[in-house]
Amino acid sequence: MTQSLDSSALDQLFLAARTYNKFTTEPVSDDLLKQLYDLYKWGPTSMNTQPGRVVFVRSVEGKERLKPALMPNNVEKTMAAPVVAIVAFDSAFYEHMPTQFPANPGARDMFANNAGLSAETASRNSALQGAYLIMAARALGLAAGPMSGFNPAAVNEAFFPDGRLKVNFLINLGWGDPSGNRPRGPRLAFEDSVVMA
Repeated sequence: MTQSLDSSALDQLFLAARTYNKFTTEPVSDDLLKQLYDLYKWGPTSMNTQPGRVVFVRSVEGKERLKPALMPNNVEKTMAAPVVAIVAFDSAFYEHMPTQFPANPGARDMFANNAGLSAETASRNSALQGAYLIMAARALGLAAGPMSGFNPAAVNEAFFPDGRLKVNFLINLGWGDPSGNRPRGPRLAFEDSVVMA
């Protein structure tokens, strides 16, 4: 039987974890970003679709391409973050299904022939993969600051002009500087958020 994580692990992943708005200037290495991927890729997606794609933006040039798409209050913190992860989805994710979900030989065509199902699956599961990325980052000691305050069309034009990939959301990543943290927001009580059926 799988054992529960200890309290320090639960604190790091959830209970004491924060959304970071400020990071130190220490860089995040290529090796750590590969380690991050090798961890979060194991999070489940429906039918192992794995539609999520990530662009790790670190260069000055890359950030300048991203900057015009950001809402004004997100510019400074994003430009200062060591890494900005553009969490996107591959609208033709189903092309990989013959190798990624061989248990169902018809899976590729099921999505390829149903644009609505394909788009819904890509959006939902890439969001899941982005959440796994956040948790994996926390597990590796990195801080994360997810954002939806940007112009998706502008991000897509700057980074995905062929239209196959589409942005879902952004995550600033780095070594957290708690001086930029706001007071922690409350969470809904169990009875306000959960129904037992």
